Formats: sequence, structure tokens, C-alpha cells
Amino acid sequence: MYKIQILNTISSKGLDVLNRENFNNNADDSPHGILLRSYNLHNTHIPSSVLAIARAGVGINNIPVNDLTSRGIIVFNTPGANANSVKELVIMSLIASSRHLFKAVKWTNSLIGEGESVPILVEAGKKEFVGVEIRGKKLGVIGVGAIGGLVSNDAASLGMEVLAFDPFISVNTAWQLSREVKRAHNIEEIFSTCDYITMHVPLTEETRELLNEKAFQQMKKGVQLLNFSRGELVDEVALENALLSNIVASYITDFPNEKLLSMKNVVVIPHLGASTIESEENCAYMAAHQLKNFLETGNITNSVNFPNVYLPYIGRERVTVVHQNIPNMVGQITSIMARYSINIADMMNRSKEAWAYTMMDLDGTVDHQEALITELLQIAGVKKVRII
Repeated sequence: MYKIQILNTISSKGLDVLNRENFNNNADDSPHGILLRSYNLHNTHIPSSVLAIARAGVGINNIPVNDLTSRGIIVFNTPGANANSVKELVIMSLIASSRHLFKAVKWTNSLIGEGESVPILVEAGKKEFVGVEIRGKKLGVIGVGAIGGLVSNDAASLGMEVLAFDPFISVNTAWQLSREVKRAHNIEEIFSTCDYITMHVPLTEETRELLNEKAFQQMKKGVQLLNFSRGELVDEVALENALLSNIVASYITDFPNEKLLSMKNVVVIPHLGASTIESEENCAYMAAHQLKNFLETGNITNSVNFPNVYLPYIGRERVTVVHQNIPNMVGQITSIMARYSINIADMMNRSKEAWAYTMMDLDGTVDHQEALITELLQIAGVKKVRII
């Protein structure tokens, strides 16, 4: 029986995936898998029994990925599961900022107590909130993954001129983009020509403070910025200067902090990007399904630290090996299998940077499983071995 530790409230859509005879979802002792959302694992002891951790969401800042990788623990996330939810919030914010909706609503609420004068005050005051239409304006999209692609397509359908920049765009995403979406040759083209800029890239050392003083100096004056990816993508000191100098007309972000709350022309949303019932259900289902599939078959889908590996599972005994991506690893593994007179019927080896995963389907069964596992683990660079 596979034991799963649940560390957050998870939608029943996900828990139902794991409500099977060979799964125990209430394991606090020696779990094989962990399912979570935003629970902080950085200061949490993760027992050696854990084989995989599934995050019902995209961001993995709450998970010590490097440490887990060195221990051979697979980490999953759910790219695309909340894409529509975030996309809708981005499009809403894009329109709302153009029509000064946030300021206008706040001002209207300040009229409480004015009694019958409210309609008169509204008619007199509304001229302060005259906005612009987004149709015909140019939107720059930085990062055209699951969310950025949806934002690009919907903005184009609303009549915007969309310019997208992503040097790492996948073939699948490219096929799904509207023909109306144009490609930016470099990020500077986005900065210098766009009326609106929205970011949809992960936080890495390369993207940290992507919007900095140099970037702001290149931007078209009066640009409106949207950040629904990660707060750290923006240098907030440089942002404040850009707001004060009117280079940036407004900044809308889903990542609050005290400094932003005090800035002029900043709208701070309380991290609502994925906060829809549908998004939570989709993320929970996807995370649970990936965790279940890995534990039962060894197949890996949407891992952030190991390669995707898939072999159809047809009931043969299967051996999986998590190991470093170093020369002669496969040769050492297969040599040991041969010494145990084990015939490999099918095999797959895939790598991702410094780490790799080997999966072997066998003809027949392994007579001395514990001895085989012990010997494979003695190979330098091998971290985990399973027989399914």
C-alpha cells in the first residue's frame, strides 16, 4: 500500500484520484508521497521513505528542490492547470487599469454618507476617471507558456496588437498561438514599443529583477505593467522611480508587500491568480494523478527536477533507477542486471541536466529483489532504486 501525506486542504477532485484500495491518504509516518499546495517544506523533515512530492500549483518556492533532487526525490508541479484562471485575471486587470476602474470604485465608495447627493457627485466626479480602450493598443507579452499563450490569444481577439517574446517557446505552444500574435525579436522591442506589458516567466537567477532601471529607461512613456508571475521579477526601487517619473503609468501585481502598498499608481491584488474553484480542482487532480501514476508505474510527467519518462505499463516487473547523469551509468546498471540473469524486455533512459532516470521492463521476475536493490544502490551516483 502506498502511503500519502496531505499537507494542505486539497480539492476532493484530487483526493478522489488517490482514494483507491492501494492508497492511504492519511499517512504521517513514513509516507511514500507528499501532496501539497503552499505548505513550506524548507524547514520540514522529509523522511527517507518519500519517493515523490506533488505540488498542486506551478510555483515551487516552498519546496527545497535542490536538496530533494540530491536525494533522488521526484518533484512534480502542475503547469497549465491554473492557466485559464490566471489568464482571466490578467485580461480583467488589463481592461480595469485602462478604465481606471480600481481608483474609480475606491472613490465611489468614499461617497458613503452623502445621501441623495451621491448621483450628483458621481456625475461631477466621473470625468476624473476617463480611460482608454484597449482595442488597437499594443500589448507586449514576455513569456509565452501556458498562461502567456492564452493571454496573447485573448488579447488579440479583443483587437489588441500583440507582440510576444519568448526565446524558449515550445513547438506545442507555437502551434496554439493565434496568427495575429507577432514575434518580438528581442525584449527591448517589447520595452520600447508596447503600451502594456505583462510578464509570464518563471523566477530564475536570469529573470530576477528582469524589470530593472535599465529596462524602465527603455520603455515607452506611460506604459502599464502587469505582473502575475512572481514579485521578484521587478526591481521595486527602480519601479518606484519609474512611477514617479511617469515612465510607468500603473503597475498591477498579484504579489503584495508593504512597500508596494504605499506606492502611487500601484494596484496590489491579494494573490488571486489561481484562486478559482476550477483552478484548485484542476491543480489537485493533475498533481494527484501524476503522483499516483509515478508510484504505480514509475512514469514521470511534469517533474521540475527529473526528465519526463514514459513506458506503457503492461504488468511486467519494472525496475526504476534515479541516478546522476554520468558516463557508463547505464552500462553499470545493465551489467548488474545480467549477473542476476535478468533479461530486459524494454528500457528507457532520459536525462535532465545533471540527473537521469532509467526504467527497465523485465522478462520474468527478480528472485532476489533486496540483493539486487542493494547492489544497484552501491553504484556511485545512484540515489534510489525501485522494483514495481
